[in-house]
Amino acid sequence: MTDDAPLLRLRGVVKNFGPVQALRGVDLDLPNGQVTALVGDNGAGKSTLIKTISGIWGPDGGEMAWLGQPVQFHSPKDAARQGIATVYQDLALCDNLDIVQNMFLGRELLQRRMLDESAMEKRAAATLSDLSVTTVKSIRQPVGSLSGGQRQAVAVARAVMEDARLVILDEPTAALGVSQTAMVLDLVRTLREGGIAVLLISHNLNDVFSVADRVAVMHLGRIAHSGPLSELDTQGVVELITTGQTSAAPAAGRPPR
Repeated sequence: MTDDAPLLRLRGVVKNFGPVQALRGVDLDLPNGQVTALVGDNGAGKSTLIKTISGIWGPDGGEMAWLGQPVQFHSPKDAARQGIATVYQDLALCDNLDIVQNMFLGRELLQRRMLDESAMEKRAAATLSDLSVTTVKSIRQPVGSLSGGQRQAVAVARAVMEDARLVILDEPTAALGVSQTAMVLDLVRTLREGGIAVLLISHNLNDVFSVADRVAVMHLGRIAHSGPLSELDTQGVVELITTGQTSAAPAAGRPPR
């Protein structure tokens, strides 16, 4: 991958469900180590796009390139092996299991055919520490006892534990309070500081303008705009979401509203 090549590049990606064309020639670049916000109205194609990137659905047309090389993902495992981790809105956590058990569920570490509890605890603790997650009392506390922000942190820690290069976060602050939202946004910043690219799907434009470097706006299955967030203000993003076009970008140096 050259220095100026994106981590992930999509060109002309199409996805159909019978007569419904959910993705209509999507072009999108995701740079390494940056936070790209993906926004759009309900039905714009955001969920279809992230499921196509993460290997749940194969595209019906177009090309995807990872680290500059053409790639096809036939399953989520294919995407995960390349370093793409997706955290969906439901988080897929087991409330009756503790943090360590959730982080290693399905990939437990063994020693002499027995669970290596010590190794799993150390790795879980180190991953949470790397993500600056300091609010959990014990890595052995049940996930069901955690706050919404803490649960999101555990889900992200589980995702990045396998050397992820791109983390896709699907509405990570939905239904969270102010303090828990701040915690999750700090987590996003920590991922970026660690050189991990983030694709942040969000309806909350305050969150987008708080943490994103770039924004991609979807409208009716296409990318209506993609570029640095500084090119747009809130009104411009709303116009793109609702109409697919914007009347004007803010003048250079004018902060987003």
